[in-house]
Amino acid sequence: MASETGSDEKKAIPVDLQNRRVSLEAADVYHVAEHGGDRPLVPTPTRDPLDPLNWSKWQKSIIIAIVCYFYFLLTYLTTAPVPSFSLLEEQFDASYNQVNWSFGISAFGLAFGPLLTASVAETYGRRVVTIVFTAAAVLASGCASIRGQSIGQYMAARFFQGFAAGPAANVGLVIINDISWEHERGLRIGLWAMSANLGSVLGGFFGGFLASVNQYWVAYHVTMAFALLFLLELFFLPETQYPRAKVVAFEQVQDQAVARGENAENMTLDIKRTRQLPWMNVRKIPGVVHPKPWESLITFCKLWTYPNLVASVCGYIFFHYWWIVTLLSMIPAAYFEYKIQIQGLFFTGALIGVILAEIFCSGHVSDRIVARLAKRNGGRRVPEMRLWLGYPAAILSSIGLAVWGASVQLSWHWIVGQVALCIFAIGLQAGNTTLSTYIVDSYPEHAIEVITFYSVIINMSAFIAPWYIYDWADAVGKKFSS
Repeated sequence: MASETGSDEKKAIPVDLQNRRVSLEAADVYHVAEHGGDRPLVPTPTRDPLDPLNWSKWQKSIIIAIVCYFYFLLTYLTTAPVPSFSLLEEQFDASYNQVNWSFGISAFGLAFGPLLTASVAETYGRRVVTIVFTAAAVLASGCASIRGQSIGQYMAARFFQGFAAGPAANVGLVIINDISWEHERGLRIGLWAMSANLGSVLGGFFGGFLASVNQYWVAYHVTMAFALLFLLELFFLPETQYPRAKVVAFEQVQDQAVARGENAENMTLDIKRTRQLPWMNVRKIPGVVHPKPWESLITFCKLWTYPNLVASVCGYIFFHYWWIVTLLSMIPAAYFEYKIQIQGLFFTGALIGVILAEIFCSGHVSDRIVARLAKRNGGRRVPEMRLWLGYPAAILSSIGLAVWGASVQLSWHWIVGQVALCIFAIGLQAGNTTLSTYIVDSYPEHAIEVITFYSVIINMSAFIAPWYIYDWADAVGKKFSS
């Protein structure tokens, strides 16, 4: 990760001119019959050891773990204070509805973070953006723990906390895209999506135990979690932005030179990339497109003209994801008769559901479905092959949501609600993986733009939900207190 000496700047790419294929060990090649041969790797492979796609599985696993941890904290910070709502009501002399807004205001910040960071990450790299914004998240999380502040000041801290965590959504996923072949995306994006869903439920789970001390410890431990992430990024997260088009073109020139009988071993590519870049790079990444800072906002607006993208994203968010936000924010109100620690335990059903979904029916299943369908299709993959997993996901979540609502309204035994949450979470995890993989497969060269679009919409929906859900439940006669 550290910058190399000047003499290394023009170091030649190791040349294996007799073999245009990346080694099986480096590329983890999969086999799909296509005209009697293996399907070519996507994206185009190179022979460059600095290419993130050629890094070892161990190196990639570390990067994926850091990215997933960042995305985990993005949702964890929103739900961790939920079990302590009663303490916050007392601290700020506010109603449950007002305190619930603090849940939405952090999601509002999460919606703005990706819009600001998309173009910056393309220009200056993924690493510097994640480090700077994680540092800001540490500061904002610390401010949320200040004693004696007003509810307005607390809301401001929560907004900036979410804003700083925003890059976990778009920059984090594009890092996974940088280090993954097309056939690996389903599993890895599934792990990434699972991280967010786990953050949503574990935030409430652990938040309940910490709130038994006091509400300030909820903010303290979130600050510590971001501080740990900051250290991991500093020392173990390399730059993954890579000038693939330039390197591929350079290697083609090398091959042409060899075909003419010329000596190409002394040809060099004078572009610093990935691990050759400074430890804290503050200059534009060479060899890649450098969009203007405001282009991410312009692109976000333009993407509304892509019906496949809009229909899939908005359909999933407003008919599927939206309800987990409203549900989690209302658990303290639904089970007001229980102690704070017990309220945190009511997130357990959703936790089990997310884990079961990823083990049995999410990312790796999506990859297998696509591989089988591609084999029937002459080895050709199409993004719509990812959508088949979305149908059972929607059915399971619908059943789980209906049963949970009935269990609360009719005061059924709490275990019924936990089973319902488990079923709902299985569908939620499978649906999130399906959508995320589908839109990246549809626009692989514009992964950061489409994920930014997805991140803004999904977090805006989370911002809106707490502003109406309490009044809605109150209007239909749900009793919130003894």
